[in-house]
Amino acid sequence: MPHFLAVYTMTPEDLDRFRERPEEEQNAVDDQGLPAWEAWEETHAAMIVDKGGMVGGTLRASGSGIAPAKNDICGYIVVEAETIDAAAAIFADHPHFAIFPGSGVDIMPFVTPYPMP
Repeated sequence: MPHFLAVYTMTPEDLDRFRERPEEEQNAVDDQGLPAWEAWEETHAAMIVDKGGMVGGTLRASGSGIAPAKNDICGYIVVEAETIDAAAAIFADHPHFAIFPGSGVDIMPFVTPYPMP
């Protein structure tokens, strides 16, 4: 069955605005969002190949060297589904953006075998 990389996105500005909120408000979002995220994972457990994780700051290596960088990537997960549409459908109303300040989830098919042999 095809595998898909789903990348959780959140603008650095949205994360900063969230972190500027009072701690009680941040905790209230966590108290609602974390159980919802766990429930989402339980509901879709059969399709989850790799729970992935959330990621932090970025260093970019390029022809110009290595330097700090910013992007909207804040985490990932790998799922399997018959089609990209079926993979994307499980993320409709995901807590990442329905409760937390995430901007979306980008779903992409692997064009090489997952995991690589």
